[in-house]
Amino acid sequence: MAKPKKNVTEVVPLYEKLPRKQYEKELARLQGELVKLQLWLAESKAKIVVLFEGRDAAGKGGVIKRITERVSPRVFRVVALPAPSAREKTMIFGQRYVERFPAGGEIALFDRSWYNRAGVERVMGFCSDEQYERFLTSVPKFEASLIASGLQIIKYWFEVSQEEQTRRFKQRIDDPRKVWKLSPMDLESHKRWYDYSRARDAMFQATDTDESPWHVVQANDKRRARLNCISHLLSQIPYQEIPRDKVVLPDRQKPKGYVEPAYAWRFVPHKY
Repeated sequence: MAKPKKNVTEVVPLYEKLPRKQYEKELARLQGELVKLQLWLAESKAKIVVLFEGRDAAGKGGVIKRITERVSPRVFRVVALPAPSAREKTMIFGQRYVERFPAGGEIALFDRSWYNRAGVERVMGFCSDEQYERFLTSVPKFEASLIASGLQIIKYWFEVSQEEQTRRFKQRIDDPRKVWKLSPMDLESHKRWYDYSRARDAMFQATDTDESPWHVVQANDKRRARLNCISHLLSQIPYQEIPRDKVVLPDRQKPKGYVEPAYAWRFVPHKY
C-alpha cells in the first residue's frame, strides 16, 4: 500500500555547476560500469524497466543519452512513444507500453511511460476523472504483478526549480539547435506549473510504494543529475563483473597479390 509522502514542491537547491573535467572523468567510469552491467545481463537474463518522468526540460533525455551512448542499443532499448494512434486509443490502457517490455537480458528505458495518465493527461484533460482515479488505484497492483513475474522496475522523477525550467525554455527558444525540443505541451507545462505540482503530489501519494518507489533526481545542475542518476541506477541492480578472456587482435592476412585499384573514388571534400 502507498504511504503518505511529504510534499516535494521546493526540494531542489541551486547547485554550483560541476566542473566539466570532473564530470567527464566520473561519467567515463560510470559508463564502464554500464558495460559491465550489459555483460552481466547477457549471463543473468534479467529483465529491467526504468521509467524516466519529471518536469519538462528537467533533463531526462540527457541522462538517457549518457546511459546509452557506450552500450548496445539491442540491450539498452529506449522507448519514447509518440501520441497514441487511432488504433492504440482503442487498446486497454498501458497495452502499448507492455508490448515494449524487455525480454531476458534487456533493459527498457522509458522516456515517459504509463504515468502520462497521472501527469499530462490529468492536467490537460486528456482523460476523464474516472479514468484518472482508476489509474491511481490500479497501477500499484499492476506494478506489483510485474515485479512478482520477475521484472525489475526502477522509477525516476526529475525535478527542477521554476527559475531553472524557465531558463532552459528560453534557451530552447533562442538556440536554433534546440528549438525543435520546444513543444506546445512544454509551453503549457510552464504556464501550469502548480497544476503539474498537484498532479505530481497525487501521483506520489498513490504510487510511491515500498515495492515500487519513486526516486527523485534533483536536476538543476544537469551534470550532477546525470552522474547521480546513473550511479543510483547501478546501485539498484545486483550485477557482477563477468570474467572474460583478454581479447588478442589477430594478425592481418597476407595480401597475396592484392593491389589497390586505380579507381576515381568520390571522396567527401576536405572542408575542415
